[in-house]
Amino acid sequence: MRIPGIDLEFDRLSAPVPIWRASVDADAWQVAARAVAAAGGRLVALWGADRGWRETGGFAVCAAYALADGIAWLDLPLAADAPAYPDLSAQFSCAVRMQRAAADLLGIVAIGAHDTRPWLDHGAWPADRFPLHEQAPDGAVGERAKVVDYPFVRVAGDGVHEIPVGPVHAGIIEPGHFRFSVVGEKVLRLEERLGYTHKGIEKRFTELAPLDAHRLAGRVSGDSTVAYAWAYCMALEAAAACAIPPRAACLRALLLERERVANHLGDLGALGNDAALTFGLAQFSRLRENWLRVSKEVFGHRLMMDAVVPGGTACDVDGVAAERMRIQCEATLSEVRELRSIYDEHAGLQDRFMGTGHVSAELAANLGLTGLAARASGRTMDLRSDHPWPPYDTLAVKTATHHGGDVAARVAVRFVELFESLRLIRAILSALPGGERRGTVSLAAGSTVGAGWVEGWRGEVFVALELDGEAQDHRIRRCHCHDPSWQNWPVIEHAVIGNIVPDFPLINKSFNLSYSGHDL
Repeated sequence: MRIPGIDLEFDRLSAPVPIWRASVDADAWQVAARAVAAAGGRLVALWGADRGWRETGGFAVCAAYALADGIAWLDLPLAADAPAYPDLSAQFSCAVRMQRAAADLLGIVAIGAHDTRPWLDHGAWPADRFPLHEQAPDGAVGERAKVVDYPFVRVAGDGVHEIPVGPVHAGIIEPGHFRFSVVGEKVLRLEERLGYTHKGIEKRFTELAPLDAHRLAGRVSGDSTVAYAWAYCMALEAAAACAIPPRAACLRALLLERERVANHLGDLGALGNDAALTFGLAQFSRLRENWLRVSKEVFGHRLMMDAVVPGGTACDVDGVAAERMRIQCEATLSEVRELRSIYDEHAGLQDRFMGTGHVSAELAANLGLTGLAARASGRTMDLRSDHPWPPYDTLAVKTATHHGGDVAARVAVRFVELFESLRLIRAILSALPGGERRGTVSLAAGSTVGAGWVEGWRGEVFVALELDGEAQDHRIRRCHCHDPSWQNWPVIEHAVIGNIVPDFPLINKSFNLSYSGHDL
């Protein structure tokens, strides 16, 4: 691994995807950020850690960058009495909210940041406590911070007024607040306020045994349970420097592609419904329900929770189950092809889709858009083809792309990805290798790290893991799970500008981002 313009000594982690790690000082932190941006790299994640358990003590801030060669994980140690680091938002605008979250959780500060408002802290936490500190200070718990109005950016002018939406919504979606500044029905600005579903997941990780924590990872975001569980297990297996059996890798890919299909089926129906085509919702809901029922039959859970475990999978596929899934793939492919022709030829639907919520390729690059939404704006990136790990290195995944950048493009990408996932499922089932479905994961004594990087249905899921302890009594010191929604939520604020208020639900659904995976 090399970042152009800076010399760093990287250690390669034992992961099936290319991930390197290096420790830097504050100067190298800034130089590296500028060099990555100049090279066209992306900020995948930024997080903090309390290193008080080490002899040197103090804190650290970490950044994971995606480059042509893979992930570069940079680790910047911070002093315990002055936990501050240089701001990255000038190079990567998506760093803003990640830095604000790190400040809320650990009290580490980005020097020079223009936005220092709290993000996860809604004013109900004790003012003298930070959730991710290794040890709480002595004495009684401090008083709760005073709840104050969140300082939304105000838009003024003739005819401008605000429309507050949420945080509680008239549906089953999770809470999030959206503040629209509008003239008539035209949106001038949208500002989001999230963090309402903060559950203390990252702290909970430190209370679990490393070989058990995959279950918590699989609950970070329920619609991506396979992706998160695989990314966590990949990180754990990298920390243990062990490989999984070939059959286990194929079974994990089978689960991941079934998860992708289920979500695309659900979204395509919901998008039709938001554009008043209730027929689309009815048909895709029926297909998704049938898909989930087969997942329950074969893997024991509709969403396939707890199917991915350290060393492999908790379930296997026999000949009967394989044939059941092949038949379903063929039937689903036939029906979705027909439904796509209906969507493409429906004038009213296309009138709502085309040109709505446009995100140009330039804007997508500047804001760090990732996943299927980025591919719909001409950004060709998919870990399954860019950095294929087993079994994707033998499956020749075709990346779905579109240059429209609007709702229609994001719908088109979903259709193409759905078709490709059905092909991949059939290919995996046709060449499923024999052997064990699960290997042994043995952790050596001492401190070690690992990372996992998986292309979920929404985008890339990244997990960074730090372990410490004796061989039989390891402890998770830090586990950071990163959802692509961190990058993509701010983009919706731009995508909605110039559109009318009634188009927001359609634009929002075309991204379908995670509240739970973002808030942790």
